[in-house]
This record gives sequence, structure tokens and C-alpha cells, in this order.
Amino acid sequence: MNDTEPTTGRCPVAHGADATRLYGQEAARDPHRIYARLRQEHGAVAPVLLEGDVPAWLVLGYRENRRVLDHPLQFSRDSRIWRDFADGRVEPTSPLIQMLGWRPDCVSQDGEPHRRLRGAVTDNLYAVAGRGIRRHATHFAHRQIDAFADAGRADLVADFAEYLPMLVLTRVFGLAEAEGLSLAESSNLVLKGGADALEHNERIMGILGELTARKRKEPGSDFTTGLIEHPAGLDDDEIVNHLRLVLITGYTMTSNLLARALQMILTDDAWLTGLVGGQVNLSAVVEEVMWNTPPLAVLPGRFATADQELGGCPVKEGDLLVLGLAAGNHDPEVRPDTEVSVQGNQSHLAFSAGPHECPAQNLGQAIIETAVDVLLHRLPGLRLAVPARSLTSTASTWESRLDSLPVEFTV
Repeated sequence: MNDTEPTTGRCPVAHGADATRLYGQEAARDPHRIYARLRQEHGAVAPVLLEGDVPAWLVLGYRENRRVLDHPLQFSRDSRIWRDFADGRVEPTSPLIQMLGWRPDCVSQDGEPHRRLRGAVTDNLYAVAGRGIRRHATHFAHRQIDAFADAGRADLVADFAEYLPMLVLTRVFGLAEAEGLSLAESSNLVLKGGADALEHNERIMGILGELTARKRKEPGSDFTTGLIEHPAGLDDDEIVNHLRLVLITGYTMTSNLLARALQMILTDDAWLTGLVGGQVNLSAVVEEVMWNTPPLAVLPGRFATADQELGGCPVKEGDLLVLGLAAGNHDPEVRPDTEVSVQGNQSHLAFSAGPHECPAQNLGQAIIETAVDVLLHRLPGLRLAVPARSLTSTASTWESRLDSLPVEFTV
């Protein structure tokens, strides 16, 4: 299919008050049921309402997601062209602004400004990865395990996956380790949305602003100093906003993916046996997770630069589109049987695609692989302590997080 051609859809001309909400109790319990119903009713693109009943198009089709992600001239990341915000229908204090609002970072811009800022981020992420990210992950994985190793049981979400990535990121950023737990909590609440999102975002920005000021006076071999000293010449506002970007997205993606990888290993004996015996590489596990339960289920957001058609829907200039990464990965048009293994297929949408594809995916994967390796070696006889069917998840508009992962092991 030519990705510039519209596909046939059943999309209505306009959003109505009865459009499906991507927030609330139903969405928190079973977002995949909502995606399936929307696909059946509307096709590859569906009208939805975000928090505050803000209208948006949810892109459900794999090919339609790729079209949006690969064509920034048609679908910009610059929210300054978002019509509902420009017309005052979305308040600056809306929780959506924390995910969709314009910031002086590479995610909010396209073209040359994007290339300049993204270059500073990617250069420093590569430098950080080369300075021993696996060593930091090993250190903190042992620290986390030490706290419960003598108990013979643990919750691998609350006791391990929830905070380990943030502890690594605090070391990478040059932050005090004590900041890690509270920054993880604040990052979760920013992503969750709701009344507390703005307060926790301001808290994160305050900590990162203080860090930037300190590193200008006391530089070190850390990510923050690398941004300050990069030839791209970032100002303080740009530095703080890129620290925020990497902190929130890097933590959220990695902690969520780590929890899901552990869930998969512990609910499928073949994966666990293969890993322990060396017949299976952990990257294969992570790949399956990225197809089946990507760490961001819905990616914010893109804005139409002109009137056009997408998946049969009449998208207007300034309309907001949110990218259904989980829905796209399960699109029956490209994946008719989700029970068939996707091992070796890296064309999932979990890290986005196009010019804005996640630059930190290798860093996250290194943390996950190291954490799981340490865990399996430290905890002999590791097994799930509850029936697999009893495991639950809670979703927000943007993600679905595993609530807990109770395990037992030999002491």
C-alpha cells in the first residue's frame, strides 16, 4: 500500500459528545477491549475523547501509524498548531499539557531545530552507554535484591522494576541517589494525568533546574554535563527540558518493559527454562513484550498540518492525533494471529518510528537485560507465587502498568 493513499474507513465526520473516552474506569480496566471495539466501529482511525473530553483521533492501524510517524510535514509534533489549544478550549493547566504541550525540546519540534537538539541528546546517550551503564544497573539490581533476598518472597514490581531504572538514571544524570524514589513517583503521576500532574511536573522541573545550575559550576562525567558542554549550545531551558524528557520517558519505558518481561518469563516455563539454560537470549523476550504489551500503549501526539484523509477519516488542520502503538502492533491486517511468535521481527511500534523514534532504546534494553540476568542468578527457584490469571494491570490514557508480580524463591 502506498502510504500517501487513504485507506477505507467507517469514521464519522466529527467527534460527538458520545465519543469513546480514553480515560476513566473502563479505560483503566481493559483498554484493549476499547481498541477492538473502536476498530470494529470505525476502522483504522477512530474519534476519541481525552481527559477533559478533549477531542482527538486515535490511530489504530499499523500502516496508518507508520504513515503519521514517518511524515512530519503532514503530521507535526509541534503542538503550537493544535487548534483546540490555540482557540482556548484546552487550558494551560490541563493534565494533557504535561504530555502534549510545546516545550523547547527535540520532541516538540521538527526539521532543523529537531536535528540540532536530538543530536545533543543522542551524542550524550551514546557516551553514557559507553561509561558503564551495565555496571550501574548491576550495582542497583544487587542493592534492590539485597532488601528482600532473605525473605523468600517479593513483589517484583514494587520491590524491583518500579524503582531500579530510576536509580540508574539518577546516577547517569549526576543526581543524588536519594532523589530516585520520589522522582519515580512524580514521573508516574505526570504520565497518569489527573489533578496532581502539574504539581509533580513542577517538582521534577525544580530538581532538574537545580541540577543544571550545580553542574555548570561543578561539571562531571554525566549526562547533564554532556548536554551543557555539547557544541549545539543548549541554553538552560533547553537543557532542563531535555533532562525532563529523558528522565520521564526513559524511566517509564524501562520500568514498564522490565515488569512485563519478568511477567512473561514467570508465566511461561519455556521462556524461563530457556533463559536459565542459555538456549534463549533475553533480547528475544523483550522483543515479544514490545509487540504484545509495549511500554507506551498510546503515544502523544501529532497535529495535522493541513486538511487530509487518514484511514478514511477527514482529519482537519490543527487536529490532534494520538498514536495507538499497542493497537497498531495487534492490527489484524499485519498480524492476523497474535499467538504466533514474532521473534526476529523488529518492526514493532513500541519505540515509535520515523525522525522521532526513541533514541534511548539501547540504554533501556541494557538496563533490562542486566537486571533480569542478576535476578535469575541471585534467586534460585524463582517462581510466580500466584496464578498467572490473577495478575492485573491498571491503564491510563498513555500506558498500562502491571500492578504487582508476587514471586517466591529458595533462600
